[in-house]
Amino acid sequence: MKAVIQRVRDASVSVDGKVTGKIGHGLLVYFGLGVEDEEWMLRPFLEKLVKLRIFEDENDKMNLSVDKFGSEILFISQFTLYGDCVHGNRPGFDAAMNPVRAEQYYEKGIEILRELGYRTECGVFGAHMEVRYMNDGPVTFILDSRDMKLRKN
Repeated sequence: MKAVIQRVRDASVSVDGKVTGKIGHGLLVYFGLGVEDEEWMLRPFLEKLVKLRIFEDENDKMNLSVDKFGSEILFISQFTLYGDCVHGNRPGFDAAMNPVRAEQYYEKGIEILRELGYRTECGVFGAHMEVRYMNDGPVTFILDSRDMKLRKN
């Protein structure tokens, strides 16, 4: 699992000119799944994501997580996070999870975020999406499950 996490002032996603998700101040998360990912990994990965202290406190120190700052997340599926750009000039996607399974995991991820109490908006899996946002900072982080010591419960 990979996530590109951006702190935003506002963000929206549209499909065919229709807004499918919109948030105010919160997190824009591009979320990709790899062939080695398993469903049990979703919860600990997403719990880590929402606990990241990337919003400033009253002393301008990154000390607050999204739950202390409005709890809004725009969650966008993005298989291109698993694009291999090392070999040749056309990215390869052999490391990306197959779309049928990836959509199930993506939907489960949305469900988990909402269960955890976050207002979660989203795009449309597999669709051509237009994402608009104002990055706040800019502040952008990358979270990769391969770098984490995830444990199966």
